[in-house]
Amino acid sequence: MSGIGLINEKPLHASLKQWYARPGDRFEVPVDGFVIDIVRDDLLIEIQTRNFASINSKLRKLTRSYEVRLVYPVVLEKWIVRSGTGDVVRRKSPKRGRLEDLFWELVSIPHLLSNPNFSLEVLMIREEEVRRYDGKRKRWRRKGWVVEGRRLVEVLDRRLFGKSADWLTFVPCGLQSFTTKDLATIADTRRDLAQKMAYCLRHGRMIELIGRQGRANLYRVADIAEPPAG
Repeated sequence: MSGIGLINEKPLHASLKQWYARPGDRFEVPVDGFVIDIVRDDLLIEIQTRNFASINSKLRKLTRSYEVRLVYPVVLEKWIVRSGTGDVVRRKSPKRGRLEDLFWELVSIPHLLSNPNFSLEVLMIREEEVRRYDGKRKRWRRKGWVVEGRRLVEVLDRRLFGKSADWLTFVPCGLQSFTTKDLATIADTRRDLAQKMAYCLRHGRMIELIGRQGRANLYRVADIAEPPAG
């Protein structure tokens, strides 16, 4: 699909679209007043690198009549490339992403988890973040370094979430009830991220609130949700 539907796109978005494309796909297709990144037979595919809130209304309307898949990259490994001071310097960021990071964005569209027309595919990637020195735009955190763009280096893995059982892989197995502290412990992640996980799964009707354990909300897998196999 080289050269097709890439005008004015940011590099990461364009590269992900190229990587995801298959023969026979159609690109930048008008559907009900919206432009869709990829149409594959009856499936509408939207690639979003951040800010799910900006496409909330679009997804709500499209999933009423069409099967829609949202493709989102989680950065497992980032390389920072700096230029503008004479030399180009490339270094590996100490920060590493993880699959659960998708919930930072998913809190904007939790209602879609229970929509049978919606699925989310997470691409775990390695990326480059390109920064340029601009002494006129000094900020206390980056000291004049401005982010110019993000570039795809490699797709390392992918995970598709559609059915209840897919989402319930984030829930501790074997527990009759659990708190967000339990979620954080099992996932080895921060409590605030575990709270966002519980928020999304609850609004997606995967789990339900059944009471309190001390000051913490107590949850269980909802009766209507399919438990994960095994």
